Amino acid sequence: MMKKYVSTLLFVLLTIISGKAQQVKDNPRPVDKIKKIGDKLIRETPFAYQLILPARNPRFNGLTFVDFGSTFGKGKPAVAYAYTQLAVGADTTFTIEIAHNNACKVWCNGNLAYAKNKGEEIAIVRDERSMTMSDSFRVHLKKGNNDLLIKSASNGKEWCVFLQPPSEHDAVLNGPRNYAAIGLKQVKYVDSSVSNLNNWLICGPFAPGIDQSHAPETAFRFGAMYPGLETAVTWTVPKQEVLGDVIGAKAWGTTYQWNYHNGGVAWAMEQLSELTNEQQYNQWAVNFCDFQMEGMPFVDYQVNGLRAYNSANAMVINSRLLDFTLAPSIPLIYRLRKEKEFKNDAVYKAYITKMMNYAKTGQIRSPGYSNYTRTTPEEYTVWVDDMFMGIPFLMQAGLYTQDPKEKKLFFDDAANQLLDFTKHVWDKDARLFMHANYSQRPQVKLPYWSRANGWAIWAMTEVLLSLPQDHPKYKPILSLYRDFCNSLIRYQSKDGYWHNVVTRNDSPVEVSGTAIFTMAMARGVRMGWLDKKKFMPVVVNGWKAIDTEIEEDGTVHKICVGTMCSEDENYYMNRPFYDNDTHGSFAVIFAGIEVQRLLDQQKKERK
Repeated sequence: MMKKYVSTLLFVLLTIISGKAQQVKDNPRPVDKIKKIGDKLIRETPFAYQLILPARNPRFNGLTFVDFGSTFGKGKPAVAYAYTQLAVGADTTFTIEIAHNNACKVWCNGNLAYAKNKGEEIAIVRDERSMTMSDSFRVHLKKGNNDLLIKSASNGKEWCVFLQPPSEHDAVLNGPRNYAAIGLKQVKYVDSSVSNLNNWLICGPFAPGIDQSHAPETAFRFGAMYPGLETAVTWTVPKQEVLGDVIGAKAWGTTYQWNYHNGGVAWAMEQLSELTNEQQYNQWAVNFCDFQMEGMPFVDYQVNGLRAYNSANAMVINSRLLDFTLAPSIPLIYRLRKEKEFKNDAVYKAYITKMMNYAKTGQIRSPGYSNYTRTTPEEYTVWVDDMFMGIPFLMQAGLYTQDPKEKKLFFDDAANQLLDFTKHVWDKDARLFMHANYSQRPQVKLPYWSRANGWAIWAMTEVLLSLPQDHPKYKPILSLYRDFCNSLIRYQSKDGYWHNVVTRNDSPVEVSGTAIFTMAMARGVRMGWLDKKKFMPVVVNGWKAIDTEIEEDGTVHKICVGTMCSEDENYYMNRPFYDNDTHGSFAVIFAGIEVQRLLDQQKKERK
């Protein structure tokens, strides 16, 4: 009888132990799950450029240019010609923006469409994601193919002509825009091997004088030689430059381009290394930062030397958008804060000094307010995204500087901006953040996109972590944070997710927003900003949802692609989702870090 009892007891104990072991196996610690993401990044990020021939764009929907100087040389006054075709499906009148050196003429179908003599340098103003040119002209395009002939004069210095259609300033359009096709595909006697290589033919150089006529103005012939400046010339293609490009780009990008979400990954990897004491994660962040800083001369050469304005990592050079200035700089300034000396710290310090100055006076702000703003899609559009793109850097700058007055300036700016942002994008009735607000049309309400709301709450927590509690803005920010958290929990699904449009249960559940909300609330419970009894279940449920979207190989699912702002809620309802998009994966790493810190704190308190 005793044997039977003991056997039964042992069976029960083994069952319990086995069950607990299985539970541990099935529910690993948050830090163990996010390490899989970090390990995948380490395995798969090359931190290198590959050499490419730039792909020919068959649509006239952006910048195109002809660099006569790189083909014909500089140093002597001359003129040269460039030829292409524009094709449209119906008769239309079309505006073309143009920038050039010295004198230039443009003919469309044999009719003079533009002529200007000028001596100044090329005037191209780079805006946030677009460019504005100094001049423009109108052309009438007939249905089918239209000849476009450019005559450009050089005084012996830089020698380029740039063309583009007017920019939409990143506005979300209602329906596709019909752009003209551009290129040589339909030009008689031009083989596809040529038309696939370049959109332009060029001929020159000829004797100087914009008003002196040369043969290409009256006869367009192949296999003929024309009397040129020093020798006979004929039609050819412009010199083709080889560019360095990132490797393995997906529809959403790569893990190591210069932008805020990859900078966010590096920041996350720095903190993951601190949490685990495993240096390989910090080394990934070091590699990211070094690749960007040490690669700037090469990027600058491609952008300003080769005029490849849209080449890889071009936005690291004098961007006017927070996505490419302050936000991706956070892992740089964080490293400077944590490591007092390292081999190339002078490069880091110079760049961070530049960014700190940019934070003070470089980024435009809403008139009458302290908050950062944008010119896209309309002048002085306030994006909730910029709460994250700018404010965390301000807090890091305040922690980094050794000057007490500058520390106060950055902390005050961060606190003031956070509250001023809410005057534009916080919907008091819904107690949620609209994705953006048009300052010139403030009555327009934009949808409550999940990740945008995440950017707002993330910025709040960064301010609350470091702003002195006796600061006059601390309590109002804490009150806003608590109100926002209490609003958000109304929309968490029973499975722990938040939907891509927060207020629409028929929109898909989405991981990046869910991760940011979970992170911010875990941080709030750990820091005592939120009631543990009320919010701990929300955090646990949120992490359970996130956990199910992380595969053993580190793949992360259900991440909404980067998104412009729109009044149309259906635009957000139908945004594509991707695996491993760093817009979401860095938020997931941060969520795992904060949930693990919270669990570790609770474990310590129970001892």
